[in-house]
Amino acid sequence: MSNERVRCLIIGSGPAGYTAAIYTGRANLSPVLYEGIQPGGQLTTTTEVENFPGYPEGIGGTELMDDLRKQAERFGVEIRTGIATAADLSKSPYKITIDNEKVIEADTLIISTGATAKYLGLEDEKKYAGMGVSACATCDGFFYRKKIVAVVGGGDTACEEATYLASLASKVYLVVRKNYLRASKIMQERILNNPKIEVLFEHNVAGLYGENGVEGVHLVKKLGQPDEERYDVPIDGFFLAIGHKPNSDIFKPYLDTDETGYILTEGATPRTKVPGVFAAGDVADPHYRQAITAAASGCKAAIEAERYLTEHSL
Repeated sequence: MSNERVRCLIIGSGPAGYTAAIYTGRANLSPVLYEGIQPGGQLTTTTEVENFPGYPEGIGGTELMDDLRKQAERFGVEIRTGIATAADLSKSPYKITIDNEKVIEADTLIISTGATAKYLGLEDEKKYAGMGVSACATCDGFFYRKKIVAVVGGGDTACEEATYLASLASKVYLVVRKNYLRASKIMQERILNNPKIEVLFEHNVAGLYGENGVEGVHLVKKLGQPDEERYDVPIDGFFLAIGHKPNSDIFKPYLDTDETGYILTEGATPRTKVPGVFAAGDVADPHYRQAITAAASGCKAAIEAERYLTEHSL
């Protein structure tokens, strides 16, 4: 395995990774960024971004990420294709293995590997990606004003998404696999008292249908029971709210994470418990998961990395 030493290594190419790259590039830290499993991050699966400041008419998700990438390259950031497959954060310089074949030794490391939305695993979810299927109500809810949508899930996140969508859509179906909600009592009350939300207990999603995007959902009530019932419900949008999985597995032996796998940082900073290692964006954010908050945390991580290198004369 070949080794290479860098002052600042950034893993991940979403808003957090690219913003960290812009700041570290401008600070002459000669950063190297590996794009990871999904170049451009989750935003490349979104058609239109309307809530990122500075774009009054909105902008395509892929176009926004291309702009951030060009801005990073302008400041001399070396952007490479590759996936981090192993990590050794036991001592500095920290060792990150790329594609199981190359080891990068880094004086500072910015982890911005993001989180992956959990899907039901239906073929139709891929078929209608960006055409009515979404895993972010805050990102895409606006497009469903006065329309009919379905949300899948029974926890707090699903209830929050359904409540948010009910403020925009004309009707929200909350599809719940079990015969009860797992959400907190206050969230349950909000759902059950909202006239726009209809909870479909003991329902599973069998698929979606539509010509030029989602037009309806195939539902199964009481799956596998003698009184099983199958029927279709017309909808315009289908929202997944069954959780996210942070892409943090290779770092878990060295960093503290919560029970889901989100990397824990010190207070409002991106500092992890390992000096010189910082976490930015969705991999450390179970609460907001927005492009703008990810970008802000990438900025913080870059400033922290610069200070660390200066303090340690690296």
